[in-house]
Amino acid sequence: MAEQQEQAAPDALLTRIGQVVMLHHGGDREEARSRFLNLWAEIGEDGDPLHRCTLAHYLADTQEDPEAELAWDLRALSAAEERGAPLSVRGLFPSLHLNLAADYVKLGRDEAARSHLCRAREFAAALADDGYGDGVWAAIGRLELRLGD
Repeated sequence: MAEQQEQAAPDALLTRIGQVVMLHHGGDREEARSRFLNLWAEIGEDGDPLHRCTLAHYLADTQEDPEAELAWDLRALSAAEERGAPLSVRGLFPSLHLNLAADYVKLGRDEAARSHLCRAREFAAALADDGYGDGVWAAIGRLELRLGD
């Protein structure tokens, strides 16, 4: 019974993160950022890597300052790369590197952007031919055009 509750807890947290993502997509950036920060305080710096990666990944999108966005995207990648991170987080690597590339473009750091765009391409090669994979490849193409690559 306790084992079932432990397994349900991560799903419950991911569901809560998803609810805030919907709030953000609905246009309430400030409220979404506030709720994401509350969730971040709840899980802490030592929380489950999947939760920290997912939360930081979405929290980055609520930032108005490009430096703050970069900091959250770096936290997301760091959590994904941690030893003990679940294998499921590897599917996020293309998107994580793509976000970092976009962050660096916003900051005028084109070489760093190209480096992460290259990593995004490498990881995207393993993606399935589905909506997520197609979306990542389309975003890679748009960023390549923006960088003139």
